[in-house]
Amino acid sequence: MTLATVMVSLALNQPNEARLQVAGDLAARFDAGVIGVAAAEFTPPLYFTTGEQAQDLIEQGEGALQNRLVELEQQFRTVVGGRAAPLGWRSALDFPLRYTLAQARAADILVTGSVPPGVTDAFAIASPKDLVMQAGRPLLVVPDKASWLDLGTVVVAWKETPEARRALSDALPLLAKATDVVVVEIVESTSEYDSCEARLDDVVGWLGRHKIVASARIEEPGQGRNVATKLDAIAADLSAGLIVAGAYGHSRFRELVLGGVTEHLVTRTERCVLLSH
Repeated sequence: MTLATVMVSLALNQPNEARLQVAGDLAARFDAGVIGVAAAEFTPPLYFTTGEQAQDLIEQGEGALQNRLVELEQQFRTVVGGRAAPLGWRSALDFPLRYTLAQARAADILVTGSVPPGVTDAFAIASPKDLVMQAGRPLLVVPDKASWLDLGTVVVAWKETPEARRALSDALPLLAKATDVVVVEIVESTSEYDSCEARLDDVVGWLGRHKIVASARIEEPGQGRNVATKLDAIAADLSAGLIVAGAYGHSRFRELVLGGVTEHLVTRTERCVLLSH
């Protein structure tokens, strides 16, 4: 169980230090290579003109983006260089999501940053909400305050869904290096305890056969709390540095409209999150 290549997706208009530090940390732990990826597309202004003036405007805008991409490459090499071999960089004038998805084929895991609630700029950032749905790789979402990947305690957010099973399988290399692994399922009522215990016994047993010692914990959301808030509270109580979860177990439209665990984890989490879909 290892990671051979880590890919880190950089944003033009958001802090990148945390995700770069974690990508370098992963490379050092697994003796892995790191590929940095960044892209941006020129955004025509609302007062866009035509003719020669328009061409000049486009060239100026694209030139500024190229300069920014050069700055990001320099930051990437400064922060990650020396902790990864080989080290690679890929960038383009393109929509960040489209470009990053195409490059993800070269990596075992994709590292990115969290995003604030609301609409993100598709011309300047590959949103983790979109990456996790389409990359076909586990996505490690890093909050801006992180400086390393804390694997002292890892919380696995279990739910009887294909997404949770995929996330658990994808997380095996990280779980193998964790000091303590806690598999948590949040149930709606005490009547579910027996069936939940059977599920968690299977999950803990499966991890054990992969030489990962884990414990199980059953919780209820509690009065006035939703599942996402409860999960954060459990992670805080355990001083967990990482949450492993399946992404968008409900329809994505429902989560976008009503809110949900995935939306919470990529916009409000205070710790790193490994997501798979």
